[in-house]
Order: sequence, then structure tokens, then C-alpha cells
Amino acid sequence: MSYQYKHHGWQPCPEARDETVRHKAIIVGGGPVGLTTALELAAYGVPSVVLEDGDTVSEGSRGLCWSKRTLEILDRHGVAEQVRARGYTWHTGRLFHGDREIYHFDLQAVAGEKFPAFVNLQQYYTEEFLVDAVARQPLIDHRWQSKVVDVAPGNDCVAVEVETPAGRYRAEADWLVAADGTRSAARRALGLKFDGSTFEDCFLIADLKVHAALPNADRRFWFHPSFHPGDTALCHKQGDDMWRVDFQLGADIDREAEKDPARVIARAQKMLGPHPMTVEWVSIYTFQGRRLERLRHGRVLFAGDAAHQVSPFGARGGNSGIQDAENLAWKLAYVIRGKAPDRLLDSYDAERGEAADENILLTSRSTRFLTPKTAAERVFRDAVLDLAGEHPFARALVNSGRLSTATIHRRSPLNGGDGGFAGGVAVGGPCPNLPAPAATGSHLLDSLGRRFQLLCFADGAPAPAALVELDDDIEPILVTRGAARSQGAPQSLADPDGRLHDAFAAQPGTCYLLRPDQHVAARWRRFDADAVKSARDRALGY
Repeated sequence: MSYQYKHHGWQPCPEARDETVRHKAIIVGGGPVGLTTALELAAYGVPSVVLEDGDTVSEGSRGLCWSKRTLEILDRHGVAEQVRARGYTWHTGRLFHGDREIYHFDLQAVAGEKFPAFVNLQQYYTEEFLVDAVARQPLIDHRWQSKVVDVAPGNDCVAVEVETPAGRYRAEADWLVAADGTRSAARRALGLKFDGSTFEDCFLIADLKVHAALPNADRRFWFHPSFHPGDTALCHKQGDDMWRVDFQLGADIDREAEKDPARVIARAQKMLGPHPMTVEWVSIYTFQGRRLERLRHGRVLFAGDAAHQVSPFGARGGNSGIQDAENLAWKLAYVIRGKAPDRLLDSYDAERGEAADENILLTSRSTRFLTPKTAAERVFRDAVLDLAGEHPFARALVNSGRLSTATIHRRSPLNGGDGGFAGGVAVGGPCPNLPAPAATGSHLLDSLGRRFQLLCFADGAPAPAALVELDDDIEPILVTRGAARSQGAPQSLADPDGRLHDAFAAQPGTCYLLRPDQHVAARWRRFDADAVKSARDRALGY
């Protein structure tokens, strides 16, 4: 491969010297989900140990499309700009039926947000940037070549047995986060099974280094193209002028024969043109739509592919996993620091279980559209494709993968008052990252910290005096159409063009209570200190 892997050796740790250490949190798995969990915990002042059984980052590009919400999370740790600089930014896609383009779409719906809809970058680069961020964080003990071979939950701790080049040791923690992928050792040790479906059709996925400048780098998806008749195909551009190609092959195939580089290149040249190219990575996969019934099992919490699996169409796997990490970390940190009861962690299961169900539903619908299982489904699919070129109503029915967006946790037990709004940012949804000039940054999320915050839209009216009397864990922020104040409390944000007011459907006096993960906990048309405190307590699981 053209990517140069850095290999990390095993380093002695206290347990290997027979020292007894009780950790706050152990994270099994050093991929994007595990590393993000560790970084998020450290941002709240919580130390952790990351156990990774390998000695380097992921083999092959694997995760590819990093969504806007994921980039917003990575931005807190200095990683998002690295991903954007190295990767390929895109927001448009083109769909073809045969060799005819039937329509195209644009995913960048809101102008001015800090990050684009998607950046394509091979997972090994994203992991490398996260590994470097972890190395800069003294609260994280990142242990390579440390394979978890057993997990033993107890009433007040979780013990893990770890295999290393120097032998085995036992480690203990108050909490364990299992982010160790589809073959999770933690899931196996607890005897847990996935519920859901596995589809029969096989797909070839490959990364190619194309030694030529290629135009038309947006996402392109074909139904029944002449270069691959009867099936579907997809291509994406990545960082380093790498191209991801994806071909539907059917159920009865010779997997090893299909992975032969010469055969892969022959297929790809029919799609991309007769350019010289080399195969960097190739795999065969089938669609999965499966999850654990519960994401929390006492003191063990599952995240990412260890908790749920979806098909890659829609870029929902890696993005959902990193959003699991964000959702879990603030709750676990508040519990560890004694600021919330441990039942707050039940809301992790409720919210991210809802997200997993949404992702499985949407990707399963994509699968049924791409690979119809009945004659009626095939007739419907083909009729939609025939109509979509001329009739806009049919385009909404074409399903080549509903691309990843952040889940709005509408049914969360943490949600508080909704205030009778028409429009605005929904309770349970994340804040838009619109321009909001302030000393801490140029966009709204740059100014939001690791605590509960109350956005109060003053719009020229005096701020309620009681704002500064809120609990220490609720920080008020004034949003004004005038210039932001450079000093004094409460903090203020400028919204000179009114985009924040519009996005939040704000009137003078409108208030939004934000959780530490930047999701809306509650909203009101008028400030009420008691209602704000009550909503904060509800959002903490009280």
C-alpha cells in the first residue's frame, strides 16, 4: 500500500508488574470509536485506558465518508481540520439509470456552517490523527498489543484479562466501554448476540490508486450501467487521489476469484476509464442490519460496530459510532464525577438504541431497493427509476443510500419542555454550527463548552437579571443581533445577520437549554429559572 503504517510496540504497565490499579474507565478497542471516547472523557477530566490488540491503525481504508456532525465532534480535538486538509470534500451526488443521469442532489442545505456535508478520507488517516491527539492527552493510557481475552463484570467493577507479548495480566475499572468492532471480544465474553438480518447479495469494495487525473469526482451511483449490466455500482473520490469503487455481484460468487487484483482493475477500468491503476485494498461484504438488544449491560457499555452493524450505503457505520462515543462520554463523565446518578447511562441505551434502529431501518430500505427480493419490489424499483428522470416526485423514492445525518433523539427520556415552537432546533437535536463571532471562535459550536448552557436570545432587550443566578453547572450565553460583548457575564455571541435567530426560530426572550453534547435539552419562549433548573435535572437522569 502507498500508506506508510507506523507500528507501535507494547510498553510495560503497572498491572504487568503485579501492581493493583483501579481505573475509572477501560476502553476496549483503539479504532475511531474507542479513541474518540477516550478523548471525550479526557475533555471532562476523566482518565481512561485504551486497550488495542494490534500495533497499528486499521488495515485498508474501511470507513470513508465523515459526516458534518462527526467533523464537529472531531473538531474539539484538533482532528477535523486535518481530515479536511487531507481528504476530499464533497456535497453533491449523481444518480444514473443505465448510462443516463436521472438527477443529482446537493446535501449542503445550510450555507455558512463550519463543515461540509462530507469529507472522504481513508480510515487509517483519521485513526492516525486520533492516535496523535491521544498521545498529546496525559489522561489517556493507550496500550498497544493488548488483546482482551476475557471480561468479567462485577457489582462494583469490571475485570478484564489482557494478553500481551510479555504475558497476561488482569486489569480492573469502574466502567468498561466495548468499542472493539464486529468481532467484539467483550460481546463474546458476555455471551451476547446480535438481533437482525443478514442479506445474501455480495458486494465488491475496493480502493484504487488511479494514475491519471479524473473529472467528475462527486458521488456517483449507477443502476444497471452498461459497464456492469443488471446490477448496481458506486464510486467515490478519497484523499491522495484514491478512488473507492463498489460493485454488486450477487449471492453465488467465488469470493477469492473476485478479489483478484487483475479482475478488480478490469471492472474498475470499465467504470473509470482505461487508466493505469493499482489495487490498494479489496474486500467482499454482505449487508448487515443487526444490533444488540441493549447497549448497556450493567457496567459494560457497547459502542460502534460492537453494538450495531449496518450496510455501508449511507455512511452510517463509522459516523454513528463516533456519535455513540460523544453521547456516552458526557454521561459517563457526569456519573464518574458524581454529578449524575448512574441511571443517566440508561439514556445512552435509549438514545443510541434509537439511532441504531433508525440506521438499520434506513439502510435495510436501501438494501431492498438495491436488491429487490420479490417481483413486486423489482417492478416498483424499475418504475421509480424510469420516472425519476422526468418527474421530481419519483426522485424522493430512489434509494441508493440515505446519507448520514445526526439523529434527533425525539423520544429521549432526558427531553424537557418544548415551548410550543413552530420550527427552530428540535428538542433532542444537535445545534447547527452557524457563524457566531466570539472570542472563542467564529462559529456557534466553538463557543459551547463541556457543561449545560442556556442560549438566551436577547435581540436588544435587557437580559433577565436571574440569568447570572443559575446554578454553576448552567452557563448563560446571550445571543444578540448587535456586537458581542468582549467581557463580563453572561458571555455573549454576535448574530448580526440574524442567521442564528432564524435557525432557532427565536423571538426576544427565547431560551434553549443545551446539554454538554450540544443537543437541545429543552426550549421556552420566555426565561424561567425554575423551569431551566428542572429541565437540567431531568437531562441528568434525576
